[in-house]
Amino acid sequence: MTVTTALRFARREWGPLYADVRTALVARTWRAVPLTLVAVALTALFQAVQHQSWGHGPVHDIGFVRAEDPLWLSLLRTPLSLFVPALDLPVWGALAQVLLVFGVAEICVGRARTLMVAYVATLAGTLYARAGIALGPGGPLGLPASDAQVVDTGPSAAVVGLAVYVCRRYGAYWTGGLVVVAMVVEVFVKNNLAGKEHLAAIAAVLVLCALAHFSSRVGARSGVPSAVPFAVPSGVPSRTPSGARSGVPPITS
Repeated sequence: MTVTTALRFARREWGPLYADVRTALVARTWRAVPLTLVAVALTALFQAVQHQSWGHGPVHDIGFVRAEDPLWLSLLRTPLSLFVPALDLPVWGALAQVLLVFGVAEICVGRARTLMVAYVATLAGTLYARAGIALGPGGPLGLPASDAQVVDTGPSAAVVGLAVYVCRRYGAYWTGGLVVVAMVVEVFVKNNLAGKEHLAAIAAVLVLCALAHFSSRVGARSGVPSAVPFAVPSGVPSRTPSGARSGVPPITS
């Protein structure tokens, strides 16, 4: 692959995304990503508190999710569990993921959609853990009973889901495909609960994308605006012929 070909590919794959992110950051600086900054601050705060002798209990009570817990309690804790980094992983990795992926998503698809997609992806992983344990370890989707005691925290499922969603919205299919392949490889290499939850998060986001696409098609035919909150407005292409982003404002709330 020549340098010219590589540059052409980069412009086609990431050009519209880069243009929207750069425009928003130049125009509004940190004010373009308030949700992302709050998410980074919450993740850092929970990390600091849960490593204190007095803080582990409170963080456990509001943000730790396990499949063995009652479903209502897991659903209640799930929103905050997104910002509780895993105890056994470097927190800087989680902070970098949140800053980059949440920041790009907030600029490109808006704060409301970023929150909704992040929550759906995290919830999909949480619910999959229960379904996988019920199926048992015999099948490819099953999980061992011991995984019921594994603490399910951290922003990784939300980060993966948002990455796939933004790539789909901007037509960065090679990048989105690379994310999916990386998560599949993770399952084969580690074969742990986190890896399979990432795949569940991707599946949930792809379902959202399919519903949005179907709703947009139906709306375009009937002339009725789509009622799906994740849908691109009817008749609006992902990119204009020149490669610029079209129809999605760079900053929404």
